[in-house]
Amino acid sequence: MKTIKNLVTTPQLIAAAAGLALLGIGGRDTRLGAHDPTIKGSQEKGVVTVQGKYYCNIKALQPAERARHHELTEKLISVRKEVVETEKGYEFQYSPTEISLTELAEWVVAEAKCCPFFDFHIDLEREGALLCLRLTGQEGIKAFIRAEFPLATK
Repeated sequence: MKTIKNLVTTPQLIAAAAGLALLGIGGRDTRLGAHDPTIKGSQEKGVVTVQGKYYCNIKALQPAERARHHELTEKLISVRKEVVETEKGYEFQYSPTEISLTELAEWVVAEAKCCPFFDFHIDLEREGALLCLRLTGQEGIKAFIRAEFPLATK
């Protein structure tokens, strides 16, 4: 069991629930440590105890970065076209007319700061007509994604 001190405060948990959401996290418990059924998180006076290997550092983003990340997250949620399960994770598909490659890359950079356990893959396919974000990672990442991300398309 790991103990992480001064990592999260209650207002930050609220911000994380909004800002951490890739393509629609939020319907689930987004507390630190809630990423796997075997992970239990607790917070008391800024101390979070986590069992397991996936946890998010919600202090990794400054307030302005967090606000921009939330804005991009909302856009990604609203324009997502398809979700495809892959061998090592999930792929989220977009039309480049609705979200730009630059916006998607900006979102990935911010998300990687707070959730470094993800491997991110961005592809521009079908002669530029399809923009894809694949999330992969170590063993157990698919269960994390399924637990935290609503996978049905909008």
